[in-house]
Amino acid sequence: QVQFVEFGGAVVQPGGSLRLSCVVSGLTFSEYVLNWSRQPPGKERELLIGITTGGDTINYKTSVKGRFAISRDNAKSTVYLQMNNLKPEDTGLYFCNRVPRFPAWGRGTQVTVSS
Repeated sequence: QVQFVEFGGAVVQPGGSLRLSCVVSGLTFSEYVLNWSRQPPGKERELLIGITTGGDTINYKTSVKGRFAISRDNAKSTVYLQMNNLKPEDTGLYFCNRVPRFPAWGRGTQVTVSS
């Protein structure tokens, strides 16, 4: 069974940084494009950024381009999201998933950007 376990979320001040991790199990990790999404409070989930099997970045949301970076460690079946210069509008529950999207999401990890 495919599972996504996200962690690393925290409360940070505007301008701060965080690195999120997502451990994936139940699939051949290296064979999939992976991505990060977030769900802001009271809003729908939105796709942010992805990474190809070759390690190339796919930018989905322009507001995080240049501030967020995605990486992967195939040996650890882990995908990372480095977030810099965080803004209050980055607040939300962050999730990872594969392409094609797996219907069962992980629990996500909460990021709150507030002074």
